[in-house]
Amino acid sequence: MKKVICTVQVKNSMGLHTRPATTIVKILQNYKCDVHFKCRKETINAKSILNILILAAQKDSKITIIADGVDADEASAKLIEAFDNHFGEQPS
Repeated sequence: MKKVICTVQVKNSMGLHTRPATTIVKILQNYKCDVHFKCRKETINAKSILNILILAAQKDSKITIIADGVDADEASAKLIEAFDNHFGEQPS
């Protein structure tokens, strides 16, 4: 088992709202590894749209990605790319 821990910053002006949350879940649905997000004192399962929305991560929030499993490297790389690209939204 492989564990990958990295930190990303929410760059979207609206934070992690429904569209980015949906994108995250779609990215992760093809991976076997467990993925959790830690923001402030909350840790959630990142494969759940509802859990991501409950985080209420605002713009500039720091999120720690914890991926644990055989494809943790690839899953975390895809998530970092999505965060860096503002989930396809225009940067403000």
